[in-house]
Amino acid sequence: MSQPARQEVMTMEEAPPRAVAITDTAAIVQMIERAASNPAVDIDKMERLLEMQERVFARNARGAFASAFAAMQQDLPTIRERGRGDKGMKYALWEDVNDAIKPVLGQHGFGISFKIARINDRLAVTAILSHREGHSEETTIELPLDTSGSKNAVQAVGSSTSYGKRYAAQAILNLTSRDGAEKDDDGRAGGGAPRITDEQAMDLRDLATSVEADLPRFLRFMQVQSLADLPATKFDAAVKALESKRAR
Repeated sequence: MSQPARQEVMTMEEAPPRAVAITDTAAIVQMIERAASNPAVDIDKMERLLEMQERVFARNARGAFASAFAAMQQDLPTIRERGRGDKGMKYALWEDVNDAIKPVLGQHGFGISFKIARINDRLAVTAILSHREGHSEETTIELPLDTSGSKNAVQAVGSSTSYGKRYAAQAILNLTSRDGAEKDDDGRAGGGAPRITDEQAMDLRDLATSVEADLPRFLRFMQVQSLADLPATKFDAAVKALESKRAR
């Protein structure tokens, strides 16, 4: 085999799957364009070509979803358990879960939404994880209405919805949570030190956005799972760290 021919074979073999997918898509689009401009092509053939295009697009979207999801797993945080249930059982609050995962989801091109349905005396909460390439996956959690603590009907639905979002999000993202009172090996639990205020947390989030900081990376640098977990004694250091990025 001559050297030029060998080089061509190596290039095709070593081409990344994404490049092959793009080539397949472009080829089908060109085929459809040629067919659409040919008056001899009947409607049935056009429909089959369009169905083929949809299958290729769906396959590429599934591949992009799987690749991005695998990359995202290592960036998803462990959620601190601050909620208190029956018999002192601890759990992660949905507010904490949502605050912790939103920056990571956005960084990897994902978004999460929910569908709520009433099934007799139970509530079904469906988490839908969507990727920017178009593919989505979903999982559904069914649970009884939370009537504990003398809740009225509206409060029972609201409480169960919050529980359902937490359980469904944890299931579809493979999240873990841990008792916030426990100390990790690297001390990330923060002990019982006072946390920054909600206003300070918002100020830090706005500052991080203005300097285009990588928020998940910044949180790891500050050794916390969310901005709300930042000890008050570290607020000035956090501001200085973000401001230093602006100066670069």
